[in-house]
This record gives sequence, structure tokens and C-alpha cells, in this order.
Amino acid sequence: MNAMVLTMAAAAAVASGTPLVLAALGGLLGERSGVVNIGIEGMMLIGAVAAFLTARATESIPLALLAGLLAGAALALVHSFLSVTMRANQIVAGLAIVIFGSGIATFFGKSVEGQAIAARISPYKVPGLADIPVVGRILFQQDAMVYASWILVALVAVYFRYTRAGLAMRSVGESPATADVMGIRVAAVQYCHTVAGGALIGLAGAYLVLARVPNWSQTGTTSGLGWIAVALVVFSSWQPLRLVAGAYLFGLALRANFTLQAAGIGSVPAEVLSMLPYLLTIAVLILLSFFDRQNRRGAPAALGKPYFRNER
Repeated sequence: MNAMVLTMAAAAAVASGTPLVLAALGGLLGERSGVVNIGIEGMMLIGAVAAFLTARATESIPLALLAGLLAGAALALVHSFLSVTMRANQIVAGLAIVIFGSGIATFFGKSVEGQAIAARISPYKVPGLADIPVVGRILFQQDAMVYASWILVALVAVYFRYTRAGLAMRSVGESPATADVMGIRVAAVQYCHTVAGGALIGLAGAYLVLARVPNWSQTGTTSGLGWIAVALVVFSSWQPLRLVAGAYLFGLALRANFTLQAAGIGSVPAEVLSMLPYLLTIAVLILLSFFDRQNRRGAPAALGKPYFRNER
């Protein structure tokens, strides 16, 4: 496998991993405040269909991205209501969100099944940086959403560690009772971060249809990427910077089939390579289960536990 193929594979991994970066970052925002979000797949699908239909109607990429973002946020608001206000089991609520989001996407996407859109996000070469050997081809000949994802990850990392609101969010995720005593509005913090996370997840779905997937194919548009994003949050130990490396690793697995074809290697069946990202997800979860003690160090202590104020 020559250097050119490896460079192309790395560049493709970055592009393919970007939806995972956005989706997992959205899941991480809500979970650091204590709300489990396994409904990422449903939020991605509803964001994708909203962006696709908006792009068909307006041919405007910014409006399509905005539509996906708002659709994801709206579904996350439903998840917040179930998990925070109604104190429902958050795993069950997340599964309900997946079913609900998938149903909405199927309903609204049925009329455009198999159709494509003219509005597409195109790569942009960063002047000066794009000409750097190897690194320039991998990192600086991507599209604007790839660059935006790096900025978002950096902002979230700074927000978590260095801002007052980020500290409040972390305290709610670790001990909502203590945060409540300190005057922090626990429900408001969880609502805000879960909805903001849903907006990023919807944006991930919008990016998929505007840059990665050539046409609408119902639930096949995401092909289970939302579930990989759920595993990626755990894989990253709820840390935004680790999340990027994990997303690109999964992105590389997603592009393995095309990489080996480009290298002239056809001995591995295409069906096996298509399963690679999901096999990798299972392998990661199995490995994490063996290191549960270390894994739990990264998880917020109150994750998935509804807060009852009168139980302080």
C-alpha cells in the first residue's frame, strides 16, 4: 500500500469521521449534565430529513444546516421533557426517541426516496496550509464543516474546564443535590445542555445529506452512525478531545472498503469490510467492559439518575 493511498485514506477518515464528531459531541454535552442520550440515531435522522427537504426547496446550504440543527434540538427537547421533567427511565426514553425520529424521517422522506439534491457542501483548500506535504492533503483540503467541527470541539473543551457555566454543568452531572444547594437550577442546566447537544446531533445528520450521502435513502442515510456515536461517547471517557481521535478511527473503518480497493487489495470480501465499523464498535464496548473501573472514572456520577429534589 503506497503513501498516496495511505494519505487518501487518512483524508477520507477525517471526512467520514466528522458526522461522528458532531453527533458524539452533542451526546457528550447532554451526558456531562447527567442525562443519558441513546436517541442519537433518531435525532440524526430527523436532522437529515429536515436538511434534505430544505435543501430541495431552497437550494441553500446554510438554511438546510439550520433546519437540521433546529430539528435535532426539537427532538432533544422532547427527550429532555421525558428524562428531566417526567423523570422517565432515560434508556427507555432514548429508545423512544430513536423510534419516533426514525418514524418521522420515514414519513417525510418517503416522497423523496432515492432522489438527490443539487446543493452540496464542497471541499475548501485552506490557502498556504493545503500545500503542506501529507498533512495539508489530510487536514486542510476538507470542507468547511470539518474545520467547524474542530472549532466546536475546542470551544466545548474550554467551556467544560474554564467557564462558570461549564463548572455548573459538571457539578450537576456529578451531584445534582449539591448543585441545587449551591443555587444552581438543575433542571434548567440539563434542559439547556441536552437541547444544545441535540442541535449538534441534528447538524451531524444535516451534514451527512449535504456532504457525504448523495441521495435520500430513508434510515439507510445514517446506516447506524448514531449508535456508533453513542459508543464513541463512552469510548472517549466523556472527554471532547479524545472523542475526535475515536471518531477518526471509526471514520477510517468506514472507508476501509474503498481504501483497500484503491490499493488493489481484493482478497477481503466487501461484506466483511462493510461490517468493520460495527464490529469495531462491539469490540470497543467489550474491551471497555473489562476495564469498567477505569471507564467509570470518566462517567458523570449522576449519569442516568433522575433528580428528585425532596430526596436531598
